[in-house]
Amino acid sequence: MTAPVTVRFATPEDAATVGALLHDFNTEFESPTPGAAFFGERFAELLRRDDVLVVLAEDAGEAVAFAFLTLRPTPYYRGPLAQLEELYVRPALRDEGIGTRVLTAAIDEVRRRGAGEMHINVDEIDHDTRRFYERHGFVNIEPGEDYRMLCYLREL
Repeated sequence: MTAPVTVRFATPEDAATVGALLHDFNTEFESPTPGAAFFGERFAELLRRDDVLVVLAEDAGEAVAFAFLTLRPTPYYRGPLAQLEELYVRPALRDEGIGTRVLTAAIDEVRRRGAGEMHINVDEIDHDTRRFYERHGFVNIEPGEDYRMLCYLREL
């Protein structure tokens, strides 16, 4: 019998592992990536912050999923607003409840920290992901059944 997948909060010592997962996520979805080493360096800094949370899932000691969240102040709640920046489960392990366990741990922790709301941006065409979040109580606040996620960017 194999050990169940464990879910825990990442520490700065997990930075390289989380960086590798984010690199794999970007590679899978053909998004630009500066590489696992760069992400590892960034997470080494980010995981020391109080306004950053990473939930890590491991199967027999191997990282198989993560969620990366940021918290920011908002005038609408006494606590922070949580932004779910990324949630990734390795393809071979999808549909086994790991994503749900990671998301649930993230929600429970940001609630504990007093967050009033959690946001996530999802691409319009990503119907499976949209159904996943809707199943967990997230609501599309854009008008209509489908919507486009617009993101304005200015490089500095």
